[in-house]
Amino acid sequence: VVEDEPEATKDTLNPTNNKSTEDVQPQPNPKSSIPYPSRRNDERNHEKANIQIEKFYQIFKDMSFKINFIDVLILMPKLASTLKALIRNKEKLSEMARTSLNEHCSTVLLKKLPKKLGDPGKFLIPCDFPRMAECLALADLGISINLMPFSVWNRLSLPDLTPTCMTLELSDLSISRPVGVAEDVYVKCGSFHFPADFVVVDFDVDPLVSLILGRSFLKTERALIDVFEGELTLRVGKKAIIFNLDQTSRYSANYSDITAK
Repeated sequence: VVEDEPEATKDTLNPTNNKSTEDVQPQPNPKSSIPYPSRRNDERNHEKANIQIEKFYQIFKDMSFKINFIDVLILMPKLASTLKALIRNKEKLSEMARTSLNEHCSTVLLKKLPKKLGDPGKFLIPCDFPRMAECLALADLGISINLMPFSVWNRLSLPDLTPTCMTLELSDLSISRPVGVAEDVYVKCGSFHFPADFVVVDFDVDPLVSLILGRSFLKTERALIDVFEGELTLRVGKKAIIFNLDQTSRYSANYSDITAK
């Protein structure tokens, strides 16, 4: 069997002008060299650098000598001139030694913080009703209504209650429906009389506190509460009456201990 050897082919170009036709050979593709080092070379160089760093670190670690730190800084050319200038200029050193503090740090260091105080207790207002020997009302800024127990309403023989669709959520998250609303009830505090509407609810009465006066009543009586002094001031026009927290906690029907202005 005789195999025919492939003949070398030659590319010819058609003449584009009247000149003679010449044989054209294809140009070989040159291999382009990568302009950047290979990743493997980078890894090797990095490993060598790490090994050298470890060797230098071990050498410096094994070295031990005693020298003054200030002398070292002075011998350093970049810091020598700066240190010499600072040593000569004592005012500059004292200025650098000053540290500016903000308002909070200054307050703590100078001990200007106020002393922590405890709970002053409840603010109770003594009230007068004809059929009650004594009655204390709690001044509560946390509620918007005035509350009266149903038993107290029965004892005072107040006018008929106005029906209401109101529902109340108590502190224990239980829901309560009021019996009704007692409108235009006159509450006597000291020598003053204040009109108020009370939501009447059937619940167990606190033996110490019979009523709860909310924000609406406190606004009507233009109340001022001084928590620090433990005083509650009620005002009508230019007149005022002050109830002291210690006095109301030992309240009796006698108002001789209550300061009036």
